[in-house]
Amino acid sequence: MKWQKLLALGMAAVMAAAFAAGCGADKTAAPDKGKKIVVGLDDNFPPMGFKNESNEIVGFDIDLAKEASKRLGREVEFKAIDWSSKEAELKSGRVDILWNGLDITEKRKENMLFSEPYMDNRQIIFVKKGNTDIKDEASMAGKVIGTQSSGTAEEYMDNSAFFKEQVKEVKKYSDYVSAFMDLENGRIDAVVGDEITGRYYMSKHQNTLDAVDVAMGEVSTFGIGFAKDNKQLRDEVQKVLDDMKADGTMAKISEKWFGKDIIKK
Repeated sequence: MKWQKLLALGMAAVMAAAFAAGCGADKTAAPDKGKKIVVGLDDNFPPMGFKNESNEIVGFDIDLAKEASKRLGREVEFKAIDWSSKEAELKSGRVDILWNGLDITEKRKENMLFSEPYMDNRQIIFVKKGNTDIKDEASMAGKVIGTQSSGTAEEYMDNSAFFKEQVKEVKKYSDYVSAFMDLENGRIDAVVGDEITGRYYMSKHQNTLDAVDVAMGEVSTFGIGFAKDNKQLRDEVQKVLDDMKADGTMAKISEKWFGKDIIKK
């Protein structure tokens, strides 16, 4: 049965070639190499990520993500999402990363992976330029203090006996810009609020405000969120972030947006 032997040998050769080709592909495979990274964000969160006058998405986190993607050799797309549904967007694969001033919490850790923290989210004191009377929480006794309604600082002060009993008034505003304008005009003595928001405002009004570098209440931290099963991408991004911190790139981006290096050391 010479023809049967020849057929068998032929089939074996084909299978061997296919196996060899498959093995070669496995050795060189990089399934994510060059694949676009889709970043989910709330595009109305200055200075982390927001639309400028030209309707372009810009911000501190945007600059970080662009530089990280460049170093990974991958294109990046910024996708505005309903921030209240961010975990569902990540789990479904509609976005690859959540990168937009995302607080790291134990509850969120149940549903996603996080990078290492890259920035503290603190509540600090802002005063009018030249004010040396207010240097900590205790020195705000008898003063009129402003903050934004429905924010972390408001919650802290509402639950503080000191602010209830010793501060003259806590004045609440619909947004921080209004509070800072009243501070500049001398209508209030200080503003207590988000450091990132305040320092961004200060970077645009360098001659009118000062920051008192004292944290009030609990300090949370920002991290980048990834799907639970996407450890590979998390590790790749973390590696380039570590490099960007080591070579000073993250500090430069921070100084651009906040006028100071506030990257977590």
